[in-house]
Amino acid sequence: MKDTQTWGNAIRHAVPTGTLAAALVALTAGSLGKLESGRAIAPINAISHILWGDHAARRVKPSLKYTGTGLALNELASVFWGVIYEKFFGLAARRGNVAKALAGGAAVAAAAYVTDYHLVPKRLTPGFEKRLSGRALFGVYAAMALSMSAGALLRRRR
Repeated sequence: MKDTQTWGNAIRHAVPTGTLAAALVALTAGSLGKLESGRAIAPINAISHILWGDHAARRVKPSLKYTGTGLALNELASVFWGVIYEKFFGLAARRGNVAKALAGGAAVAAAAYVTDYHLVPKRLTPGFEKRLSGRALFGVYAAMALSMSAGALLRRRR
């Protein structure tokens, strides 16, 4: 039995998987930002440095410009990584292979981290690093890994 799905199906399944991941990543980043600096919205605003420059990371209040842009960019990135997850691991997850679902989530989150912090130009990093410690960054990517897995497992084939 084939373990991967077509790119078209992966893209279709990536929207719910990526949206769940985006929500949990944002909640985790916000919670960790609150714990570390008392500013829950700052890590979300920091994402928008991609469009608005580094001063976005210094914004600590919610705004459509910084928070809205940060959430939208987080959603786009999460759906992108959701496509990768769904292509290579989503079918196995929906078949109930929990081990492969979790391993896939970890692999995709690791690939996202390497891409985000070692391959893309600094202007295109997620921005979390501007407001969160290394330990908190690990928490953000762990949330991504678990949410990708959970998203696919929750949509198991009947």
